Amino acid sequence: MEAKAIAKYVRMSSSKLKPVTDLVRGKDLNEALTILKFMPGKGAELVEKVVKSAAANAENNHDMNPDNLYVAEVYANQGPTMKRFRPGAQGRAGMILKRTSHIGVTLREKAVTVEGGSPDGSEG
Repeated sequence: MEAKAIAKYVRMSSSKLKPVTDLVRGKDLNEALTILKFMPGKGAELVEKVVKSAAANAENNHDMNPDNLYVAEVYANQGPTMKRFRPGAQGRAGMILKRTSHIGVTLREKAVTVEGGSPDGSEG
């Protein structure tokens, strides 16, 4: 089972968020939250908020144990760009691009392994 959370139209470019998402992909939930908490920058705060939301969705909506969760998927895709203009020299106008992103996180439960046996369950 999996739990998802998506933050849309976040006011930060996806190129600034992607290095943060790469750090937490595949990590345990507690480890990912620790990494994001002590990482500098606004991008880590935004991704941390979405990861916490996905964890809350898993616990409350799907009755999953937070200790068994890991970050299966995390992405920061490009959203719509707001275009603004600033006056320039000699009557010109310079365009300013205010970029947005969509951040998505999917959490899954770790598979329970059987101790003392082979991975496929057969003995010998």
